[in-house]
Amino acid sequence: MAKENGRNSHLRQRIAQLAARFMADEGISDYAYAKKKAGRQLGIMEDHCMPTNAEIEEEIRIFHEIYNSEDQPEALLQLRKDALVVMEMLQRFNPHLTGAVLDGTAGRYATTDIHLYAESLKEVEMFLLNLQVPYESSEKSYRSQKDKRNGDRRKVPVFTLEGPNGIIRLSVFDADDSRAPPKSPVDGQSMQKANLSGLRALIAKG
Repeated sequence: MAKENGRNSHLRQRIAQLAARFMADEGISDYAYAKKKAGRQLGIMEDHCMPTNAEIEEEIRIFHEIYNSEDQPEALLQLRKDALVVMEMLQRFNPHLTGAVLDGTAGRYATTDIHLYAESLKEVEMFLLNLQVPYESSEKSYRSQKDKRNGDRRKVPVFTLEGPNGIIRLSVFDADDSRAPPKSPVDGQSMQKANLSGLRALIAKG
């Protein structure tokens, strides 16, 4: 039994390391997709061998420390500066930065996640159209703190922009959702987020 557990632990780590490389190098932001891609490449598909999102996040940090220690901080700072420009443009919608660009695990060309809070989706859409900002529309599933329907998940409309250094994803929440952030895909706790002043302070630190 101990030998089997040790084998499973080793396989979990291999998948976590490869998934982390995909997320760090290729800008993949979906943990589940990165796991499946890594598992397929390694020929490991058993559910009990799949790492947690937290294990993958830790491997991303290790990956950057080993391979990207010189380039990653500069790339991360640039992504944060790009996010600041977009958030200043969308200031009326109470923008908050979340995800890898906020927590520091983002590599070059990573997806930047920004949450907006609006009275209506049409309000945001018309704002982008008036500024002639090209976008694509889609939806993203979030684990909600307050909506227990559908296994506590809810779909949120998303506008995807082509940023200068990667994709920028704008998730549009109801105006009153700002006090109830969705759950983090990493640890299930309230998702960390930074408003404009918080992001400016982060950038000032370098």
